[in-house]
Amino acid sequence: MLTISPNDTPQPLFHHYMLSSIAPRPIAFASTIDENGQPNLAPFSFFNAFGSNPPIVIFSPARSGREGTTKHSYNNVKKVPEAVINVVSYSMVQQASLASAEYPKDVNEFVKAGFTAIPSVKVRPFRVKESPVQIECKVLEVKEMGDKGGAANLIICEIALIHVSRDVLDSENKIDPNKIDLVGRMGGNWYCRASGANLFELAQPGRNLGIGIDALPERIKNSKILTGNDLGKLGNVTHLPTESELKDYKPNRKYDNEEDIYTEAKKLLDTGRSEDALKFLMANLLK
Repeated sequence: MLTISPNDTPQPLFHHYMLSSIAPRPIAFASTIDENGQPNLAPFSFFNAFGSNPPIVIFSPARSGREGTTKHSYNNVKKVPEAVINVVSYSMVQQASLASAEYPKDVNEFVKAGFTAIPSVKVRPFRVKESPVQIECKVLEVKEMGDKGGAANLIICEIALIHVSRDVLDSENKIDPNKIDLVGRMGGNWYCRASGANLFELAQPGRNLGIGIDALPERIKNSKILTGNDLGKLGNVTHLPTESELKDYKPNRKYDNEEDIYTEAKKLLDTGRSEDALKFLMANLLK
């Protein structure tokens, strides 16, 4: 392992390792306004949700790594403690990137990047019409984490309203991940697209606890063919098969070698049949 200390590494290089490994990050396309009514629009990938009751989101217009100066978004919320966080979909990512350039304060990024500014309902900053979800926020606190280049400025917000385009909803009025087609920030110039083949479902553990990988038979747990993900699926079943269950379990055919048994089990796991996979493994390996 390459071990990196922030105290012994130049800030730009540490910034690279940090942002390239903590990824992908959602993007807050933040709309703010100054005390004179001048709008500002800028994307920030230091952003996430931190609770839903009350609904809290935090984004950070960090200080410039080169000059240590503060962003217009930070300066604005210090004067007008409100913001709109617009999510970034793939169809608008190039425009959002354009808005990230360090234009002078009197430049309107809505105009510069070709976005449509529409009035908000409960806050003064404008919403981005092209964004599929627009989140109106009241700023609760601005927490400065330092005065050096790269220092975070945490903008702690409470959500007042969320506007969701009907174009991204499914038949149950819930957001369809393929329709919203969100973009995530990686390190350097890299981004990722959260739709299509990049999406996968992972059933969350229910109230009935899984047995855990530690409870699996040693021969299965120490398999050189099953991956950690495979073992995780097996560990999520709620109980080991009983002797009677194994006695009643009838595999389709006999397997001559262990590799074939594990390969067949992986097929069951890939189709979501974890309980059957565990029965299959125990019935064929632990006779």
